[in-house]
Parts: sequence; C-alpha cells; structure tokens
Amino acid sequence: MSKVGLIVPTLNAGSLWESWLEAFEQQTRKPDYLLVIDSSSNDDTVALAKAHGFSVKVIPKAEFNHGGTRQAGVGILPEVDIIVFLTQDALLAGPDAIERLLAAFADGQVGAAYGRQLPHRNAGPIAAHARLFNYPPESQLRGLEDRIRFGIKTAFISNSFAAYRYSSLMQVGGFPTDTIMNEDTYAIGKMLLSGWKIAYCADAQVFHSHDYGFLDEFKRYFDIGVFHTYSSWLQQTFGGASGEGLRFVISELRYLMKHAPWLIPSAVLRTGLKWLGFKLGALHMGLPLAILRCFSLHKTYWLRVSS
Repeated sequence: MSKVGLIVPTLNAGSLWESWLEAFEQQTRKPDYLLVIDSSSNDDTVALAKAHGFSVKVIPKAEFNHGGTRQAGVGILPEVDIIVFLTQDALLAGPDAIERLLAAFADGQVGAAYGRQLPHRNAGPIAAHARLFNYPPESQLRGLEDRIRFGIKTAFISNSFAAYRYSSLMQVGGFPTDTIMNEDTYAIGKMLLSGWKIAYCADAQVFHSHDYGFLDEFKRYFDIGVFHTYSSWLQQTFGGASGEGLRFVISELRYLMKHAPWLIPSAVLRTGLKWLGFKLGALHMGLPLAILRCFSLHKTYWLRVSS
C-alpha cells in the first residue's frame, strides 16, 4: 500500500477546527504521516492538532508563502508516495473523502487529483454558485490534449483538498516558492506539460466556500493578475481566462435569477471589481510598494519581493 502524507497549513483555525479534526478522525483511510504547518497561531490550533496526532511545525506568520510553505512541508515529511493537502476551513464531507481521493492514483498516469468542494451550509447564494460552477457533480480526467476543450481550466486544481504523486511533483520541481498565490495551478501546468493526467474526483468531497466582501474580491483578483504576469506561459499554453470568466458571469446571473434575484446588482458590482483588480494586477509593475500592499490580499508577499 502507498505511503501517504498529509500537510495542513494553519493560522488561528478557530471554532471550525474542532469540527475539522472530528471529521478527520472519522476517515476510513488516514494518511500515514500528519503534518500541520502553523503560522504562529495565538489560539488553541496547535494544541488541538497535537492532541489528534499531528506533528506541528510552527513558523513566523510573515514567513508564510502559499507555495514555499507547502514545499517546505514536503521536505519535512518522511518518504511518501502521495501527499494530500487540506486547508483548515475545508471540512471533510464524508468518512471516505480521503479514500476516494486516493483511489484516483490507481491509474498510473494520474499525477495529481482534487476533490469536489461543496458550499458550507451557511454559504450565501453567490458563494454557493461559485462552488457549484467550479466543482461539478461529474468526475473528469484531464491531460494536455484537453486544453483545446477546457482552456485554462485544464490546469485547474485547489490545494484546499488535493493530492499529488510525490514523484510527479518532484519531477516538475515541486511548488514554486516565489508566487503570490496559485502555486497549485503552476505545478499542475508543469505536470500536464510533462505528460501527467489530472483527476477531478467528484465523489471525494469537502465543505469549503468563502463569502468574500467587495474589497476582498478586488484584492483577490489583483493577486491573480499579479500571478499571471509572472506565469504568462500558463495562458500561452492553455489559453486566456476571458472565455471562462464570461461563462461564469452568465451562469451566476442565471443562478441568482432563480435563487436570489435581489443579489444581481451585488454580483454585477463584484464582476466589475474582479475585472478591475485583475487588470491592475496584470499592470502592477511600477506601482509604489504602499499601493501594492493596499491592493493585495497577500500583503506579506510584497515585503519579501521588496527586500
């Protein structure tokens, strides 16, 4: 049987953490090695993780980096065949969630797999639609040849609930340590170019969604624009995001028309903020550091870049 490791970055996981750990305890297939990388929480996140059998590596909050922190965790784990990644707010939806995700690796061509994200039970309609749009009920197996059909979505994955074959991740150099976000998409793009397949496992499920405020939507898309500026090869290889973005907007408006028509003005405003944030992120070079940090959701990134 394959050796499996689990890496969970945490920071003040709060009241959901106990539920997260309880759901993990019920899993039919637990990873062999459990690692929490904590960004100096000041609540009981670390104590609870240790009580449930996790090894814990504490780092300064300012040192957290989406790709670098996860790659450092890969280096800490003993020798494994598969590495599972979860986030502290992705609540395993059933006792077989991890087992079903790992089942994808029975196919030797699969280099990585990710599960379906369902909206949290208290999610608003806009957040719920985002999950239903990006995580459909049908599983998929995608390769480089599918970029004509799926475009940039070919390289879509989320480290909120994903697993990687260790050998395939290392073949492409692991996660990048200098990106502002989307380290998962970066690695998947490289893996697809190396001939690996990516599995979307719709029957491996977690509850995970965000009700972003208007300003956070802008900041998140600003950071996405920054990411694509430094990873232009992704859009050159798989195509731009504009077509997928238009499809999302149309789908969202139809969903809200049916379920929450009073939120349509909010959705339209959010779409404008996302577009503006993305464009400013793509044109960020030359902006003062203070402006970059103001516009960005991941502010510590700019301290590392400027130092």
